[in-house]
Amino acid sequence: MALPHKLTVAGTAPVSRWLSGPGQPPPAWVLITAGLSPALVIGGWLAAGVVQPASYSPLRDTVSALAGQGGAQPWIVTSALFAVGGCYLATAVGLAGLRWPARILLAVAGLCSIGIAASPEPAAGSTPQHLAWTALGAATITVWPAFTVRRGPGQPLILTARGAAVVTTVFLALLGWLLLEARDGTLLGLSERVMSAVQTSWPFIVALAMRHAAGSHLESSAQPVAAAGPSPGLGSQPSHS
Repeated sequence: MALPHKLTVAGTAPVSRWLSGPGQPPPAWVLITAGLSPALVIGGWLAAGVVQPASYSPLRDTVSALAGQGGAQPWIVTSALFAVGGCYLATAVGLAGLRWPARILLAVAGLCSIGIAASPEPAAGSTPQHLAWTALGAATITVWPAFTVRRGPGQPLILTARGAAVVTTVFLALLGWLLLEARDGTLLGLSERVMSAVQTSWPFIVALAMRHAAGSHLESSAQPVAAAGPSPGLGSQPSHS
């Protein structure tokens, strides 16, 4: 009995075209979802900052204040946070070349972004829900690079144990700067913006590195086959003398 064809998305494209296997490069759409995350974060706070009163300082005040009940047009940053959460979740699904802990942590970071958007700060102070989502999200995305290590030869530098350790150290330093500013600093807004811009960009860099490494591997694997030429007896007829 003939086996049925693979399920398709929208009735046309094979599922493997949209969801790659562990040994395959991430599909192209992952670059879109991963690249949208920093664009949405940065674009959200820039757009919201334009409509804030003169008393708001992007160097001193947080992004959460833009989405809080005391901000002008809070829907701008709130919508961006919801969208970033969705992008993280989609990217976690598409990065099948990473181990499950890395993908789960990225999905948790996405849920935290949605949780932050769903629990805005009041006009004064904060709420336990907002603080909990913010703390969990910051911790999760800070340690995420440590879980992106891939074994085997020919891996991109940032996905080796040494490269991931360096990136994680940088992320921890950014988090430490943020915590110091949160105590009695005057650059809390700046530290939060630098940290979020760098950290939300990292899934895109990882996806880009994985696609480049997979393409280089395919090219190197094809070279010996091309050099060997066609196999005898395939596509040719034996000569008769």
